[in-house]
Amino acid sequence: MPDAFTTRTLNVATGTRERVVDITDDCENFLAEVAAGRDGLLNVFVPHATCGIAVIETGAGSDDDLLAALHTLLPSDDRWQHRHGSPGHGRDHVLPAIVPPHATLPVIAGHLELGTWQSVCLVDTNVDNPNRQVRLSFLGQ
Repeated sequence: MPDAFTTRTLNVATGTRERVVDITDDCENFLAEVAAGRDGLLNVFVPHATCGIAVIETGAGSDDDLLAALHTLLPSDDRWQHRHGSPGHGRDHVLPAIVPPHATLPVIAGHLELGTWQSVCLVDTNVDNPNRQVRLSFLGQ
């Protein structure tokens, strides 16, 4: 009998620019190994104070639109009290209040139950930290 709870850490290189990284395939690959056709929940979590998880459309400009919206909401200037790192880095520490560091998603028959245009994405605006971890945890029966 497969484990009811299984977890794994992904290492994601985001580089030195702001990024929206689609990790849907990584999530599906993890589920293919551990879910064995079962129903359950996939929790996606980033243990970082400056990035988040979004479920959005990618590839049609929505990922760039998200980054543009974040620039409007969280400008990269000197208004932030948190001042270490690159100029405007304090905004990166506010990001998880807008793009949360987690998402819990339904798994049906071992696959993510996403809408047609939905993807699971890591949102990283912190150019000072080029390497991220994402914790994938499956809870199923």
